[in-house]
Amino acid sequence: MGVNVSAESLQEWQDRSPLKPLPQFQYPQDRSHAMYKIQTLNNISKLGLSRFPLGQYTVGNEIAEPDAVLLRSADMHKLAIPASLKAVGRAGAGTNNIPVAEMSKHGIPVFNAPGANANAVKELVVAGMLLAARNLGEALDFANRLGDRPDAEQAMEAEKKRFVGSELSGHVLGVVGLGAIGVKVANAARALGMTVFGFDPHMTVDGAWQLSADVIKAGSLTELYAAADYISFHVPLNDATRGIYGDAALAVSKHGVVLLNFARDGIIDPGALARGLAEGRIGRYVTDFPKPGLAGDQRVIALPHLGASTAEAEENCALMVVDQLRDFLENGNISNAVNFPATRMARAGSHRICIANRNVPNMIGQISHVLGSAGLNIAQMHNASRGELAYNLVDVESAVPEAVQRELAAIEGILSVRVV
Repeated sequence: MGVNVSAESLQEWQDRSPLKPLPQFQYPQDRSHAMYKIQTLNNISKLGLSRFPLGQYTVGNEIAEPDAVLLRSADMHKLAIPASLKAVGRAGAGTNNIPVAEMSKHGIPVFNAPGANANAVKELVVAGMLLAARNLGEALDFANRLGDRPDAEQAMEAEKKRFVGSELSGHVLGVVGLGAIGVKVANAARALGMTVFGFDPHMTVDGAWQLSADVIKAGSLTELYAAADYISFHVPLNDATRGIYGDAALAVSKHGVVLLNFARDGIIDPGALARGLAEGRIGRYVTDFPKPGLAGDQRVIALPHLGASTAEAEENCALMVVDQLRDFLENGNISNAVNFPATRMARAGSHRICIANRNVPNMIGQISHVLGSAGLNIAQMHNASRGELAYNLVDVESAVPEAVQRELAAIEGILSVRVV
């Protein structure tokens, strides 16, 4: 069964959290047999972990047979998948450290926290543009090396012309990828007086509503690359985006273009990057993913993966993913899973059956047949699919015998069955 929390506890969470609870977040009425175990593979924000009610959840890094795993950067690829595992929560956006395909085979949704660190990354991108435009790294190094020289002030005045830069206002920024982060970067750049081109063929309706009307929608990447003085990348790393900036992009870019990569290593082709820097066609490369081959190049501004490294971002990510894990474990609802479709249904009936399956014909018919043969009346049902996977929520008006659960699990194509 699921668990319950008091109205006072829920209000306390709302008061403490900068994020609102998930919409329609409901808790089952009967918590008499509820106890979930959460294994943490990294240090997770205490504020986020406080969303797990004491006495109803056990949380720790030495948990055996966990119901869910919560992590940030830990690598799960070499870890065995416990038979008890029902969900994985990544307190961040990327899931490269999680064997998503393997989890899918077992009907295990992998949750992430898209947008929770968007403001932190946006601010770092703006900082990266300022570092590049105003030669701040070299200027700081010069000022620090003067030390306690008695003529330090005179030396600064005499040499400051070496660090003359340019203002961002009036220049053109190209934003590749207009998700939660890209939209914020584009809007911030507009506020700084920049002209902004954006490109994203898969932009969501929510993203379009949030994007400044002044952002120019590029018809192609080539158009964006040719127009921009600065190019910032905000796309996931996959087969379609690997090396998205290569020799063809370099050929059409402005001489001295500034590239900003706060997305993923691999987005920019290393060969094109090396040639662009060597020939001066790339004026600056600002990256959150330092590589040994770039060390010492004065045109490279390398940061140690600081994109989401703020206390606020870590808290926001933890709060979001904990809410998603709870809603799944307690209600079967899915929000922000990278492998299963978003599925949410207000509860009706006394018990809910949650079924993950391969997206094949006649699955709903087979499920309904098993339940009907067992005399279980369906109060309501919701099915959603995403590529090769599908997910079902079925509310019934009486208890679901274990024999019925086993019969459902035996249907060809069913990946997991549980009752909450």
